[in-house]
Amino acid sequence: MQKTFYLNLSSADDLGIGLFKYSLYPAERFIIFNSSLSGLLGYPADELKKLKFGDLFFNSGDRDEFYSQLRRLGKVRLFETIFERGDHTAIWVMITASSVKLAGTREHIEGIIEDISSHKEMERDLLLEKDFLQGLLDNIPDAVYFKDRANRIIKVNKFYVQGTGLKDAQIIGKTDFDFFPREQAQSMFDDDNSILTTGKPLIGKIERTILSNGTWNQVITTKIPMYNRQGQIIGTMGITRDMTAYANLERERLDMLINTLSVLAKALEMRDPYTAGHMNRVGTIAERVARALGWDGDRLLGLKLAGELHDIGKISIPLDILNKPGSINDLERRFLQGHVDNCYNLIKDIKFPFPLAEAIRQHHERLDGSGYPRGLLKDQIIMEARILSACDVLEAITHHRPYRAALGLEAALQELRQGSGTLYDPLVVETLLSLVQKNNNSPFWLS
Repeated sequence: MQKTFYLNLSSADDLGIGLFKYSLYPAERFIIFNSSLSGLLGYPADELKKLKFGDLFFNSGDRDEFYSQLRRLGKVRLFETIFERGDHTAIWVMITASSVKLAGTREHIEGIIEDISSHKEMERDLLLEKDFLQGLLDNIPDAVYFKDRANRIIKVNKFYVQGTGLKDAQIIGKTDFDFFPREQAQSMFDDDNSILTTGKPLIGKIERTILSNGTWNQVITTKIPMYNRQGQIIGTMGITRDMTAYANLERERLDMLINTLSVLAKALEMRDPYTAGHMNRVGTIAERVARALGWDGDRLLGLKLAGELHDIGKISIPLDILNKPGSINDLERRFLQGHVDNCYNLIKDIKFPFPLAEAIRQHHERLDGSGYPRGLLKDQIIMEARILSACDVLEAITHHRPYRAALGLEAALQELRQGSGTLYDPLVVETLLSLVQKNNNSPFWLS
């Protein structure tokens, strides 16, 4: 610690780290400290010299524990606590310090103090998102489970636990061979290994499973790979629904896919409520347009789902770009525009009875080729994407954006009129104008 303290003080200032030497005896006082410590604690240098180190602790229990460790061990490493700054605000800090005894009875503390408030705030947000996600999983009326690369169960939701009649501790760490007949478990094991090897999800597999009471039921299962930040597959996630009472198995398969994607939509909603609200409104607008055009069945359902998921790729965009109040630079714009391909790559291998992935991929394309990501022209853009394109613009201009206030319905309609035939499909624009007019020139999607 002695050597650490004598690092160049200006170098510590450059790193934003507070460096200090504090006398414990014969008189308690700060002997030496750098400017970063003064700024971190919010005290002018002359005032800091008069403070006692123990008075900085917001919690007396933390203070007592710090001094207890220092007396027992002669040092304290990475001690996290809350300090009260000079303006009476709280700040999370991490302290590493050593007790140094000099000639005679003199004793002092040498150490460093780092501001970890941002880390603690991030940790709190992550825990909050974790709680939200767990609440979401536990309220899904399907068995949701996560497995590692050895196909051992590492996490399940409440519905899964209730279905087995076991406790969490009796499930975690086990494999399907512990719960199902060998032939059936082998099939599940092979499915998991295929996903781990190829990275391709298993969508809507219909199978029979035996229950703990010895009876059989019919379920539909979807499994997808789980990735770490390096893009490596680290396990699988599965959702299984009991569909014994349902006759329309194909419809149940489609519902399972939608539920799977809804988990991602809910995750985005927890992270960025504005984008989630925007997607829901675009889905409603697009559905109304499609109905007015005479669409029905799977095509109508597919368009509504595309609207509700079209910005799901923003889940990978940093919030400081998504919610930036001012204008964005070119690099940030390219990063933001990447949300289209992010979503496409996420769902392109999932088979739907409608062009969901392509509709989402093309929803920022424009008839004159000025759109992105591929600069498609006119007939190269599918009708689903043409509808989404206009509906997206209508909702975005009408409602509040992080970087500006709402411009209003008339401004949105004017943009559509001016861009009709060059940017936006004329039939879609005409349909939107008609729907607004029929709703007394007000947003029909809010009625």
